[in-house]
Amino acid sequence: MTGTASPPIYPLSAVIGHDRLRLALVLCAVRPDIGGVLIRGEKGTAKSTAVRGLAQVLSAAFAAAGDDGGQLVELPIGATEDRVVGSLDLQKVLRDGEHAFSPGLLARAHRGVLYVDEVNLLHDHLVDVLLDAAAMGRVHIERDGVSHSHDARFVLIGTMNPEEGELRPQLLDRFGLTVDVAASRDVDVRAEVIRTRLAYEADPVAFARRYADADADLAARIADARALVPDVVLPDNELRRIAALCAAFDVDGMRADLVVARTAMAHAAWRGEVTVDEDDIRVAAELALPHRRRRDPFDDPGLDPGTLDEAMEQAGESADQTPDPEPEPDPPGGGADGSADGQPPQQNSSSHPSSSTRQSAPPSPTFKTRTLVVPGVGEGAPGRRSRARNRTGSVVSATSDPDVGHGMHVFATLLAAAGRQTRSGAVRPGPDDVHRAVREGREGNLVIFVVDASGSMAARDRMSAVSGATLSLLRDAYQRRDKVAVITFRQQDAQVLLPPTTSVHIASRRLARFDTGGKTPLAQGLLAARDMVVRERARDRARRSLVVVLTDGRATGGPDPLGRTRTAASRLVAEGAAAVVVDCETSYIRLDLAQELARQLGAPAVRLEELRAENLTALVRTAA
Repeated sequence: MTGTASPPIYPLSAVIGHDRLRLALVLCAVRPDIGGVLIRGEKGTAKSTAVRGLAQVLSAAFAAAGDDGGQLVELPIGATEDRVVGSLDLQKVLRDGEHAFSPGLLARAHRGVLYVDEVNLLHDHLVDVLLDAAAMGRVHIERDGVSHSHDARFVLIGTMNPEEGELRPQLLDRFGLTVDVAASRDVDVRAEVIRTRLAYEADPVAFARRYADADADLAARIADARALVPDVVLPDNELRRIAALCAAFDVDGMRADLVVARTAMAHAAWRGEVTVDEDDIRVAAELALPHRRRRDPFDDPGLDPGTLDEAMEQAGESADQTPDPEPEPDPPGGGADGSADGQPPQQNSSSHPSSSTRQSAPPSPTFKTRTLVVPGVGEGAPGRRSRARNRTGSVVSATSDPDVGHGMHVFATLLAAAGRQTRSGAVRPGPDDVHRAVREGREGNLVIFVVDASGSMAARDRMSAVSGATLSLLRDAYQRRDKVAVITFRQQDAQVLLPPTTSVHIASRRLARFDTGGKTPLAQGLLAARDMVVRERARDRARRSLVVVLTDGRATGGPDPLGRTRTAASRLVAEGAAAVVVDCETSYIRLDLAQELARQLGAPAVRLEELRAENLTALVRTAA
């Protein structure tokens, strides 16, 4: 019985549009030490198609140079660190008593392409491992009694949909280049994309044959550029241009300067030139700098062309100057032009629609909050909020239960085997001796913000303070690796302003302005939170929820609002979700309705002004 052959890979040359994406991929193929490409874009924008097409072209480029390589290795989201970097080969240890290493995916990716789809959903510690390997070109392992190192030079490519969550700025900086892709809004372009894709699906073999020459030319050009890169010269004036450009954008550290230099040299080689010029540097800056300017999770990504033009002009002036062997320090207050640090003018990236009488006031400034935690010990994904037993925590004990723990506890395994020591004195563990390590660390949670947007809260100063507090909590959630969701309630119903996501940037934009006014359907807000807890538990049973209710507690929506609120609170409690009530009441004569809600939820209550880190005491002390 013969199997059916897989259809040919969709050719890279057949991808319509996305010229900037193809260029970034090619430059990293020419010079892998650029540090890889992060492709950001909505679903259905040919991100994965382009990556697989590159691997095919790169394989042909290696073949053209009389070498092998270019294989595509895909890293699944659920991969463990053992599978990524490798670990002790337990089979050989237990069966043969041999101390051996089992290589991981990084070893397989050597001289090829390592592709991580939805890299923003990969655990941070694994992203760190990948980026370290991509930068150094080598993996060194010291674990489980194994000391091993091997080459791992590969083109790292990550794809992500920003709506599903962002990478931390520290990890963004580690990617050499980033490209934002989006579907064209031009009807002719969209029609051509459909036409081309349908032609591929109708006859993949004939379609691939049609683009074979174009892909072969691309592969040959990549091979020529790879051979030319060592001969490319970066003149001193252009080096100074790069340094001045990166200084103008106030990027952290020196990684950006090096990435721009390597990318510019790769671009010169791609053009068939041996000297870097200004155009090479501009292309490199457009690919290497946008994500490095993003200091805050609430900042908009991207690089304004006008800002880049101005910075290039200023950098050109620095490049043409003769360097001073003993430069004088800048006078206090800035450079010779009177600017504070030579940084180009910043574009105002935040804008709001014109206010209406029923829109919330702009949020007050954010502040550092104290930690809100879920009581008890969970088993969720690694994070920085609540206690949990997961793979990244510290070892607290060992267990022989194969369904508990993460990784082998070598010492406990050897102790168990020591009781069955052989006559020769050798300790040879058997399968029944294996103990697993029980680790305890921190997890990320689903933090659901339930915000009262009713008329009793709509006073300008109060809603501004509530929005500012919510944004402060969002920033804290981002730092603690949480998923977040926002529900508002007003008039007769509750609205999911933001479904669960790890993108606090999108959350902040939704919270910048939203409709306010009307009655207070507090029960509907609690029920909406309860429904979200149930839905998210079905998707990820290990992720625990924390419901943060910001309200003055004045339930007025619908018949018997207080009775409906008690019922809704009991239903939320029945789902086991932890809660915190932020009391937003500001009246001189307090009704303490939010405090009563907190009692119904079995939750702590804190006044709005106490959310600041310097004022807030520990909120949740009792264990579940």
